[in-house]
Amino acid sequence: MLIVFIGPPGAGKGTQCRRLVELLDIPHLSTGEMLRSVMDQDSALSRYVASYINAGKLAPDHLVMRIVSQKVKSPDCSNGALFDGFPRTMVQAQMLDDLLTELKRPLDIVLELQVPDDVLITRLLKRAKTDGRADDNDATIRERLRVFHEQTKPLIQYYASQGKLRSINGTHSEHEVFDAIRKALPVAT
Repeated sequence: MLIVFIGPPGAGKGTQCRRLVELLDIPHLSTGEMLRSVMDQDSALSRYVASYINAGKLAPDHLVMRIVSQKVKSPDCSNGALFDGFPRTMVQAQMLDDLLTELKRPLDIVLELQVPDDVLITRLLKRAKTDGRADDNDATIRERLRVFHEQTKPLIQYYASQGKLRSINGTHSEHEVFDAIRKALPVAT
């Protein structure tokens, strides 16, 4: 099963993906984690990626698609994957559609986690303290939310028009959100 999670930073996409990994036995592909892993290296590429991430901006579409394409084509994704933080732009969504068409593996469902901005800011500032995430500071959070509303939110209509979008209220407890996600999946779990 191929699942895309759409939602603003701090909506709970990563948390819910980790729960679904256990349930569906498919890998969790977090572009954020993949990009932060690149940033941990001492290279020109790591500095290039860091210049975007640390400013709260999205990494270039071609770079993100290259990373995702390699992962999706790997044997551990033969039964599906959970996309967390990808696609984030219309260009990425269209590139993903093209890749999946080429692989003859259609996207099964897109889950949109809905959480108001004020709740997200509180969650992300708390995460900055507990997880030590340097990219979770007030200015960067507000920039990431602006970018989400401007560049990622249009994907909601894109996937709704394909009949693949299911919206989930992400303000409930982790357990309640997971139950809603399980009920939204196209197969009984």
